[in-house]
Amino acid sequence: MNKNLLFATVVSALGSFLFGFDTAVISGTTKFITQYFSLTDATLGITVSMALWGTVVGSIIVGKPGDIWGRRAMLLLTGAAYFVSAIGSALATGWYTLLIFRFLGGVAIGAASVMAPMYIAEIAPGRMRGRLVAVSQFNIVVGILVAFFSNYLLVNVGADNWRWMFGVMAIPSAAFFGLLFVVPESPRWLMKVGKADTAQKVLEKVGAENVASELDDIARSLKEEGGKTKLFQKKYSFAIWSAVLLAFFAQMSGINVIMYYAPMIFEKAGASTGDAMLQAIAVGVTNLIFTILAMFFIDRVGRRPLLLIGAVGMFISLAGAALHYYDGHLVGDLAMVGCVIGFVAFFAFSQGAVIWVFLSEIFPNKIRSQGQALGSFVDWIVNAVIGLVFPIALTSFGGGDVFMFFAVLMIPFFFFVLRFMPETKGKSLEELERLVVVED
Repeated sequence: MNKNLLFATVVSALGSFLFGFDTAVISGTTKFITQYFSLTDATLGITVSMALWGTVVGSIIVGKPGDIWGRRAMLLLTGAAYFVSAIGSALATGWYTLLIFRFLGGVAIGAASVMAPMYIAEIAPGRMRGRLVAVSQFNIVVGILVAFFSNYLLVNVGADNWRWMFGVMAIPSAAFFGLLFVVPESPRWLMKVGKADTAQKVLEKVGAENVASELDDIARSLKEEGGKTKLFQKKYSFAIWSAVLLAFFAQMSGINVIMYYAPMIFEKAGASTGDAMLQAIAVGVTNLIFTILAMFFIDRVGRRPLLLIGAVGMFISLAGAALHYYDGHLVGDLAMVGCVIGFVAFFAFSQGAVIWVFLSEIFPNKIRSQGQALGSFVDWIVNAVIGLVFPIALTSFGGGDVFMFFAVLMIPFFFFVLRFMPETKGKSLEELERLVVVED
């Protein structure tokens, strides 16, 4: 692999590492901020979901600025926002102050969830795009694992342990911001704004096999769209519904209930605080291992087979976790932990690896930033609602009904993938445009 392409991919994917770290770090702090700020189930849900509401804003507003100022400029802004959020959350003395800085971090997460995989998709050759965009997902799960491990190491530092848990993210945030100054801009964005010569140099630098042909394909696709293009048109309806439904079902699997509340869930299953933190690390390790496996298979087997396997496995695992809450004799404490870890494995192997790849490639060049912003918006708004209501739902309905609800939703997801979702493996972005655009 071309070293410049690899470097640009790794640096941009650091935004996804911070995305993963920031979303998971809250799980280790919930017990301690609940005590410090005297939180109820409702206010704990608000605190956890505040960053998620920020992601909704970040994902939906970043598309247009990304088209005007470029993908790299937006990634630079996310790096700065991550840094400020980490320091501000660590130093917060009031609940509202904490909410403000968590919201800012969420805006950065939402922006990174759109821009990082988009940048990689636009700089990568078609034959390697799935694996390289999956680096973004890989970094998300590495960030989640590092957050779980960091929380475990910091849990005994004293009464202010939660401040250290939040504040440590300032270090990778600063590194991400600095390294972005030495990566090139997206060649597809450069072509879009009329900088063909610069786009050619970037493609040459990252080792494109046929630079002239790729420039022609990009120019042709942009010309065919012509002028200012709106996302919500009939010809894009297939791509829109495919992206929206995949994003919806990815969150309705319940994956982020585990990521945000893992220690709480394990403590309710009978674990001590220390053991619950260790079990959360096991969740992170599983997430990482199966994401790596998915990266190996995604361009060999395709996107759809991974999703179908994942849907079946997630249904079984979630149903098993639900049975634990219905009757602990049917599924014991240890088996319940196994079901949760199994669920994470199947998610990482399927939806976790596929969603950001699929969102980055299903939309035509002219509307890619708008389309990916829409998919991320749906993903994050469903995520935010789940993060908000989970503590209340767990108390009101019990873990059995909550986990069975998520399990049942994997059935329509299976049939959506089987009957409607297109396979995008091995196709260039321009080939995919011809496949998914429905002309009148």
